[in-house]
Amino acid sequence: MADSTKSAADEVYVNGRIWAARGREVTALAVRDGRVLACGEDAQELAGRGSRVVDLGGRRMIPGLIDGHMHATRAGATWATELHWTGVPDVASALATVEAVARDRPPGEWIRAIGGWHPCQFAESREPTRAELDAVAPDHPVYLQALYEVAVLNSAALRATGLDKLSGNPPGGWVERDPVAGEPTGRVRGMGAFSHCLAAIAPPTPDEQLRSTAAMFADLHASGLTGIVDPGGFGMSPERYDPLFALWRDHELSMRMRLFLSAVDPGQEHAQLGDWLRHAQTRFGDEMLQVLGIGEVVHFGCHDFEGLEDFRIGEEAAAQLYDISYATAARSWPMNIHAVLDSSIDVIVDCWEAVHRLIPLTGLRFTLSHADRISSRNLRRLKALGAGIVLDDRQVFKASASEAAWGPGSMTAVPPVADVLAEGIPVAAGTDASRASSYSPWLSLWWLVSGTSLDGEPRRSGPQLFSRERALEAYTAGSAWLSFEERDRGHLNPGARADFAVLSEDYLTVPSEKIPTISSELTVVGGKVVHSTGAVG
Repeated sequence: MADSTKSAADEVYVNGRIWAARGREVTALAVRDGRVLACGEDAQELAGRGSRVVDLGGRRMIPGLIDGHMHATRAGATWATELHWTGVPDVASALATVEAVARDRPPGEWIRAIGGWHPCQFAESREPTRAELDAVAPDHPVYLQALYEVAVLNSAALRATGLDKLSGNPPGGWVERDPVAGEPTGRVRGMGAFSHCLAAIAPPTPDEQLRSTAAMFADLHASGLTGIVDPGGFGMSPERYDPLFALWRDHELSMRMRLFLSAVDPGQEHAQLGDWLRHAQTRFGDEMLQVLGIGEVVHFGCHDFEGLEDFRIGEEAAAQLYDISYATAARSWPMNIHAVLDSSIDVIVDCWEAVHRLIPLTGLRFTLSHADRISSRNLRRLKALGAGIVLDDRQVFKASASEAAWGPGSMTAVPPVADVLAEGIPVAAGTDASRASSYSPWLSLWWLVSGTSLDGEPRRSGPQLFSRERALEAYTAGSAWLSFEERDRGHLNPGARADFAVLSEDYLTVPSEKIPTISSELTVVGGKVVHSTGAVG
């Protein structure tokens, strides 16, 4: 036992299976002043009279997970008023959640599940119907959006949105109608239809958004998340960040947030991103909240969405992307850009290489998100730029649709994990939640290591699968690399920030099919407990 209170640890965790970093496992960990003091057998010797000793009971501890691509700021504003169907196995269970909320909320109040789920996760492989929703929530408008693919409304929602009386389709959208009666069935498609429906739902007040964001972080901590890289995204104006910054100013932010900042309006990308570059600084903030870079929506003409339709970046968009990339590099900011198709990546890397000849990018950590169809040629070009890739699990839901668009057998290397690792390209991992995918890091890790989509079909071939350790490293140290914090975060070596999770199951040994069910029994950020089930301690 340490004989000096000054040298003693604040907490010592013993009798655990502690994954400190890839290839390093220990049984004890000591924490002092929010950082790892020691990691190994000698950690137990640092327990003093004032130390709290925590018996892990043989449980698995890992570094805190860092989602490298989650639209958390946007999700947080309405999180507390939405249904989250991660892990819901069938239509009956989904309907039960709608019915339960309908019992608790006043008539007329909206019930919604906006993204993060897909019919392929249900045993019936279909979404709920208008009639089923009417039966469980006749007095509440219900809106259920499956990723960006389809949405279902009940009768009350059709009336509330005016779609029951609309003779045609909203711009950019499509309303399914009964072929005989001509009435809406409740199913709609397209961004225009989704936007039309969402516009009918009253936005939450600033105070509601703040409390909702805090509630979201509590839920995410229960999954073992301690950090998020938020890529910005559509509609992320400066005002959308107010609840997050309010939590930060009030010292109530429990999740380490790193922010990419996006363009908001088509045709104004250069001016809007120029404003961010002029009026902010990269890595400005503190250990909890930092502005990081420009992205994920850098130019609307360069955004290939899900890559399922014919798309080409035009000359004008490419020229503007070059100008924005140059301005970003000149200010020494990182950049992250959405790109699914290799044809899009070709143009993006052309721009980056042209900038690189004038301003070296090798230290700026430019990155691609998704890169589903990236070629070996473009991987080599990224490597030469010192650029990285952020992988996600969107395809755990979309693999069938993607294969239909890209051809039979095309999913055997989506993403091309082995090729990326062979080039030595830095890799981060995340979810692309909360609309394009589930927020669960464990579903994402399962996809990365198994290559199996939720329709039950194995997709990626064996050589293109992550090992469990390598996937976990991407979800920890790999995501920390995005914000230049790989020395401080993503591992539990001495000196690192004391961010970690104690798991309900041992991720490294549990049968693969159980990985999506893992949760955290204890989550710690900077030495402070942010989630506990009471099972540890």
